[in-house]
Amino acid sequence: METVIGLEVHAQLLTRSKMFCGCATTFGAVPNSQTCPVCQGMPGVLPVINRRAVEFGITTALALNCRVNPTCRFARKHYYYPDMPKNYQISQYEEPLAEDGSLEIDVDGVSRTIGIQRLHLEEDVGKLLHEGTLETAQASLVDYNRSGVPLMETVSKPDIRSPEEAAAYLKAFRAVLVFLGVSNGNMEEGSLRCDANVSLRPRGSRELGTKVEIKNMNSFRSVRLALEFEVRRQAEALAAGERIVQETRLWDADRGLTRAMRSKEYAHDYRYFPEPDLVPLTIDRAWVAGIRAGLPELPRQRRQRFVTQYGLPPYDAEVLTQSRALAEYFEAAVREFPQPKVVSNWVMSELLRVLPADDEQAIRNLPVTPGRLGGLLALIEDGTISGKIAKDVFEKMLRSGEDARTIVGREGLTQVADEAALGAVIDQVLAQSPKAVLDYKRGKTAAAKALVGQVMKATRGKANPGMVNRLLEEKLSKI
Repeated sequence: METVIGLEVHAQLLTRSKMFCGCATTFGAVPNSQTCPVCQGMPGVLPVINRRAVEFGITTALALNCRVNPTCRFARKHYYYPDMPKNYQISQYEEPLAEDGSLEIDVDGVSRTIGIQRLHLEEDVGKLLHEGTLETAQASLVDYNRSGVPLMETVSKPDIRSPEEAAAYLKAFRAVLVFLGVSNGNMEEGSLRCDANVSLRPRGSRELGTKVEIKNMNSFRSVRLALEFEVRRQAEALAAGERIVQETRLWDADRGLTRAMRSKEYAHDYRYFPEPDLVPLTIDRAWVAGIRAGLPELPRQRRQRFVTQYGLPPYDAEVLTQSRALAEYFEAAVREFPQPKVVSNWVMSELLRVLPADDEQAIRNLPVTPGRLGGLLALIEDGTISGKIAKDVFEKMLRSGEDARTIVGREGLTQVADEAALGAVIDQVLAQSPKAVLDYKRGKTAAAKALVGQVMKATRGKANPGMVNRLLEEKLSKI
């Protein structure tokens, strides 16, 4: 059997105000403090389209190789749920903002192109807070702060053939959004939400099988695990001669399975019709051209350039392009200290140890600027400090915001590279370690490492490691 998967991804856009009103979109505000008669669905109010949200939609559409339609139109999508005050959602249906795009993904070194069917804009609904679990709650509270927040829904074509490809698609999609600055892509906060349609069919068949929709996946890992379970469930059912029911199922992460939620709705169930309070939207071609001209270098292209221009391993390039801010930090540091692999190692091992790769704001506000990181690496390069001391200096730079040379000078951390001084320390260590010297002469190479450690300890880590090894070898050879 062949697996067929399509993903519907909802991304919350990084606008300061909501889709059809001026309320703020700040995450974590006091419940129901960011609402007004428009987003609360009061009678007689009129929505006004957020131009910035449309711009973000066009930007994403162009980055995903979509055709931006010359006109688009909003529609009312009717259904009834406590978190939706109007009892309909303003979305787009027959006339979306953009269509027919694509996104390239890589899985196990193999590249594939996944088609994108459509991209449209809509408003988010509120949030239900249950007193207990959904099944046992005696009451539920509603927070309408999220109601009316701009959403961009992107629907892939059924081109994905495995759970691994689905996770790769979602990661690549998120990276594009973060690079463009249109969404923070935070799945834990609900800024990025994914639903999956899954079906199986005989290999070689062109006809799609009965699809099942999976919801409630809030991480890349959840997407992969939920799809793995659902593919296995459907395969076992078909092998047993059972019929797959078209339905919506929830991923239960605690139990590691999907469970039935409701029968699958069809488009006619929502009774779509054009939104009467909003006129059709005409997209100016000059506006689109200006947005296209301003597109940044996207993650995949920058990743490939990092490999070819800087000679980085593909893994390094993958890590360094997790966000636009991180990629720009790396390149700025390389301009200060033109040894790309050394800079890459420090960024991945030290910088990403203290903050996430996709935290754009934290990276841009980092006390250790690219110039200061370059200055620190230059001190290692010229022998002023050792790599071990440099890591301690880096920690102090993070806390104080000072440059490396200032910290090294104030705290007397300059590396000992005087042969006579180091020779005296080595002579003392050898005199105090007769057993280690004897072990070395008997061929136990580990003994030499122990002696180097003793010298470094005696100099409080300030000795030049290369010089210590050379002098120690010379002295041991004469014993």
